[in-house]
Amino acid sequence: MIQYHLSEHQEKDTCESEESLERNNRKTKTIQTLDAAANKIDVFLKQNQPRMGKGKRHQSPSKPKAKPLIPASEFQFDPVTMICICPVGERISHRGVKTNERGQCTVYFEGRLLQCRHCAIKDQCMKNPASANHRKGAGRQVSFALNDQRAPTYTDWMKHRVDSPKGKQIYSHRMSVVEPVFGNIGTNKGLSRFSLRGKNKVQGQWQLYCLVHNVEKLAK
Repeated sequence: MIQYHLSEHQEKDTCESEESLERNNRKTKTIQTLDAAANKIDVFLKQNQPRMGKGKRHQSPSKPKAKPLIPASEFQFDPVTMICICPVGERISHRGVKTNERGQCTVYFEGRLLQCRHCAIKDQCMKNPASANHRKGAGRQVSFALNDQRAPTYTDWMKHRVDSPKGKQIYSHRMSVVEPVFGNIGTNKGLSRFSLRGKNKVQGQWQLYCLVHNVEKLAK
């Protein structure tokens, strides 16, 4: 019986030793394979330039953004007289009215070559300032949309008057002449809305507030 147990333990020890030996052999082969691969990578990196990946860090640099230009809103366009004034005060040429790809009626203007060629801000105004230096070039081009070919309204007429040199001079006095009156009556007197109805009644209430305002100015 004892002999049987001894022989059984010997067989187990023999199997475990063989398995451990085989496991060690596999580890050794794996380490040797990894060392060989690492050596090949080192040799490759020393002799060649690695290929770039497709990640964001390795993408080709994007195209440079277009330089910001003076927008068309800085040009004074009068839809009544069809006149356009550039930011430096020069009147540019009217090139006609066309319908764009969206079916909207649009008026086009273009600066004269001599105007744009000697302009002090052409670098900020033109996408290609050098195009104004030769005969076949072109000046700054702008376009404005027209509202369905409508006739000029009173709003357009008033805008034309306010944007004129004389209108700007008169409008500049608004802060010292008109706004203090509205500020005093609306804020100090509390007239945020009229409490009566009808044109005559509203006119009378407004005149009473103006009377109080003028009396205060005389008292001071």
